[in-house]
Amino acid sequence: MQFDYNNPYNSIRLPVFARNVVSTSHPLGSQAGLRMLWQGGNAVDAAIAAAAMMTVVEPVSNGLGSDAFGLIWDGKALHGLNASGRAPQAWTPEYFQNKYGKDTLAPPKRGMDSVTVPGAVASWVAMHERFGKLPFEDLLQPAIEIAERGYLLPVVVQQKWAAATPELQGMPGFKEGFLPWGRAPHVGELFKFTSAAKGLRAIAKSKGQSFYGGEIAHAIEKFSKAHGGSHTAKDFENYKAEWVTPIAQNYRGYTLHEIPPNGQGIAALIALAILENFDLAALKVDGVDSQHLQIEAMKLAFADVYRYVAEESAMEVTSAQMLDPAYLKSRAQLINMKKAQDFGAGNPVKGGTIYLSAADENGMMVSFIQSNYMGFGSGCVEPTFGVSLQNRGHAFNVSAHGHNPANLVAPGKRPFHTIIPAFLTKDGQPVMSYGVMGANMQPQGHMQTLVRMLDYGQNPQAACDAPRWRYNQGFEINVESTLDSNTVAGLQALGHRMEVINDSYQDFGSGQFIWRAGDPKVEGYIVASDSRRDGLAAGF
Repeated sequence: MQFDYNNPYNSIRLPVFARNVVSTSHPLGSQAGLRMLWQGGNAVDAAIAAAAMMTVVEPVSNGLGSDAFGLIWDGKALHGLNASGRAPQAWTPEYFQNKYGKDTLAPPKRGMDSVTVPGAVASWVAMHERFGKLPFEDLLQPAIEIAERGYLLPVVVQQKWAAATPELQGMPGFKEGFLPWGRAPHVGELFKFTSAAKGLRAIAKSKGQSFYGGEIAHAIEKFSKAHGGSHTAKDFENYKAEWVTPIAQNYRGYTLHEIPPNGQGIAALIALAILENFDLAALKVDGVDSQHLQIEAMKLAFADVYRYVAEESAMEVTSAQMLDPAYLKSRAQLINMKKAQDFGAGNPVKGGTIYLSAADENGMMVSFIQSNYMGFGSGCVEPTFGVSLQNRGHAFNVSAHGHNPANLVAPGKRPFHTIIPAFLTKDGQPVMSYGVMGANMQPQGHMQTLVRMLDYGQNPQAACDAPRWRYNQGFEINVESTLDSNTVAGLQALGHRMEVINDSYQDFGSGQFIWRAGDPKVEGYIVASDSRRDGLAAGF
C-alpha cells in the first residue's frame, strides 16, 4: 500500500516509523511497553506492561476490574482471546426482577449488580503463558512504580474524571480511590493510586491467582456482600479466559479479522461486506455520497447485530450465516442513495475503553483492548487492592421479551459486549494491528478508518485524525464539528438527523494503529496514535 502522507486534517500528530513499537492513549502506557521491548521482551510482554500501566494512568476508561480481548499474530498465525466477564452464579432474571421490580429490563447501570467477573487480569496471564518471554512479575513493575510514586494528571483524562465525579462520588469505594481531596484531581496535579499498587503487586507475585480465588477474590466477595452484590470468590476461581478462532471478512484484497460473538466486531465485517458492492474510491472521500453509503451500511450491520448477537452458544443464528455473501449482497441492495432509511433486522437463517497495540522486529503484533465500560464502569472500587470494577452486566437482558432474547442473563453467561480489537491481513500475512475505542463507535471506527486507508490511500495517522460520525439509532447521527459543513448539510437533506458534537472523546472514540511496512527487521512499522486523547505512538 502506497499511502498519501499529506494529511488534509488539522492534527498535532505525525506517523512514527520504527522497528519495535507501542501505541496507547497515554504516554506512560507506551513507555511501559517500550521498556519491556528494550529489555529483550516481545510484543506480548510490551502489551501486558502497557495494559497494566493503563489501569493506573487512565482509570476513567479501565482498571484492574476490566474485561479485555486480544488478537495476537505470533509470527505464523493469528490467535483470538476472549476475556470478557461472566455472570455470577446468583444472577438469573428472577434475581433482578425480585430485587428491582417485575418490569426491569436490564441490570442496573452502576453498583455491584452491574459487575460481571472481570477478565482483564486473566487475559494478561493467558497471553503471557502462551507467548510471553520475560518473567510475568517484571511486566507489572512499571505500573506498580507509577501507582506508588504517582503521576501528573493529563488534560483529557482530567476532563473525563471531573465529568464523571458528580454521578459516581457516592458509589462504594469511589471517593477513597479516585477523590483523594474530596474532588477530582486537577490537570498537572500528582495522583497516587497506592491501593492499586498493592493489587498489582499481588497479581504479579501470584501470576494472577490472587485475583482468581486468592486474597483479592476474597476481598471482592466481602466488598460485594457489604454493598448489595452477590459475587463470591468461587465465581472468580471458576473464571477462565478463552482462546477463540477469529472471524474474518475480505475487503479490497485485504482481510479484516475480529473476535467472534459475544462481541460486536461482526458489525464491522458486515458493513464492509456491504460496502464491497460499491465503488467508494470513485466518490469524494469526505463527500455526501461516500459518507451516506458508509452510514447506511453501518445501520444495516447494527440492525442484525442488536437483534442476534449474544453469547455465541445462545445465538439463534451463526456468525457464518450473518456473514453469508449472498445474504449481505441482498442487504446492500436495500440502500437508497437518495435517502436515509431506518432498517430492521434481516433473516440470516435463510442461508468509557482503552485500546493499545504493540509490535516487535521479529514480527509479533498485538491488538489489545481493555475496558471498564461507561467510563469508570460500575463506580465501585474495592479499597484494599484498588480494583475498579466494570459494569458489563448492564448489557444483559433481564426479560425474555427484550429485543434480543439470546442475551438473557444466566449464571456463568457472558453478555453482549462492545469492546473489540481488530487485525488486518493480506494473502495470509499480517498488515495492521488496530482498534478504535468507544462503545458502539468501535465497529464504526474500524470501518471508517479502514475505508480511508484502503479506498482512499490515507496514511494511518490521517485516517485516525479524519472527522468521524457515529450512528446511534433510527436516523440519529452524531458528527464531529470538523466534518465539512456542506457534507453535513447534504446528509441532512437525505434525511439523516445530524447533531454536530464538539466533544470528540465522548462520542467518536480514539484509535491506535500499527501498519507493517515490510520486513520488521528492515522497514519496520508505521504507527499512529489518536489526537483525541493524551496518547503516544513510540518506538525504536
